[in-house]
Amino acid sequence: MAKLIVLEGLDGSGKSTQTELLRQKLEALGKKVRVIDFPDYKSDGSILVRMYLGGQLGEKPSDTNAFAASTFFAADRYVSYVTDWKKDYQDEETIILANRYTTANAYHQLSKMPKEAWDDFLAWLWDFEFTKLGLPAPDRVILLDMPESVSSEMVRERSLQTGRKIDIHEKDIEYLVSCRNAAKYVAEKCSWTVVPCAEEGDKIPHEMHAISDEVFAKISDLI
Repeated sequence: MAKLIVLEGLDGSGKSTQTELLRQKLEALGKKVRVIDFPDYKSDGSILVRMYLGGQLGEKPSDTNAFAASTFFAADRYVSYVTDWKKDYQDEETIILANRYTTANAYHQLSKMPKEAWDDFLAWLWDFEFTKLGLPAPDRVILLDMPESVSSEMVRERSLQTGRKIDIHEKDIEYLVSCRNAAKYVAEKCSWTVVPCAEEGDKIPHEMHAISDEVFAKISDLI
């Protein structure tokens, strides 16, 4: 099977940029690389995700409970896997880079729940997606840890530059704070690799190529 490497982080943490830089580094070494992005907004499988993030099911993330929201994102991943990248995953020569994955459900949805329920939810989520649905489990998860104040500003700037509407996750700073705390918890519990992307209290992230070099160093043993 292919190697599946996932890049995670808050909205605005630079996942797309770092995924692309990692792709370039791997291809320069002659590796066969496939990039996948979630949610897959171009797929019909993401319709419930689009409704949820667009605010059609409630103006706040907490208006949709963790289990319901998780099934929306899981369905999107299942459709994408079966119709698009399953053959790539079956090729052991391929490295698949995922810009978010099941792992994003973990910290985004944990933030809606009391901490004493977190471990049970994680057990349910891993069983649901990796066992019940049969989705591949990641070989490595890289958490791009960006302070929520910086990621929120990055989201705002991206929206101004592209015209992309800010979704219900991105506009709720308290939710982003909760997500970051949950992400740190899952990273420790599930042995994710954490790459700091800005200093606490700073308004400017680390230089993107310096981050890229650290990300590459953290996955080099897999290739």
